[in-house]
Amino acid sequence: MFMDEITLILEAKKGDLFAYNELVLAYQKPVFNLALRMLGDGYLAEDVTQEVFITAFANLGQFKGGSIKNWLLRSCANRCIDEIRKQKRRPQVPLQPATNVDEPNEEPNWLRDESADPATSFEQKEISELIERCIRELREDARLVILLVDVFEMDYEEARQVISAPLGTLKSRLIRARESVRKCLITITELYPGFERYKSEHV
Repeated sequence: MFMDEITLILEAKKGDLFAYNELVLAYQKPVFNLALRMLGDGYLAEDVTQEVFITAFANLGQFKGGSIKNWLLRSCANRCIDEIRKQKRRPQVPLQPATNVDEPNEEPNWLRDESADPATSFEQKEISELIERCIRELREDARLVILLVDVFEMDYEEARQVISAPLGTLKSRLIRARESVRKCLITITELYPGFERYKSEHV
């Protein structure tokens, strides 16, 4: 960036499109990734990301300080939750897992095996896909907290800012979300024999 973030925000508030574009470039990837993981659909994620930044530019005057990244992610989370609730109210074909070759391997730490050799890479990839599937089956509020903390590795305070809820609420949702994912993984063990070792170690 040519200017520090605070200066960019101040200039963007004055209507400077160059300054705002710098903020977009800095934060469009985390906003898109959150939308993608919440919605499971790349096209919807692109639409939500665009809406987030268009709306944010119009409402920059409401940003009173703190982390603009978390402010943008909160807007993204709210729009994703709205979209998920709309989907629930109308018949639809279940969303398929979305993948992005540029995305890092971001399965939750509590199911990551750092010592794995190349021979287990394919198995780990399939396990990661199973985790994604179980996360997509969570309620939208639970899905959001487990993505923020276990996938995007935010600390509790950052995640609390994004969901706009007390720390205790965040922790209780996270506990329930993790338990739901574990139960989901256990139920599909019979369909995936190779997962048995991981279940005994992590679930």
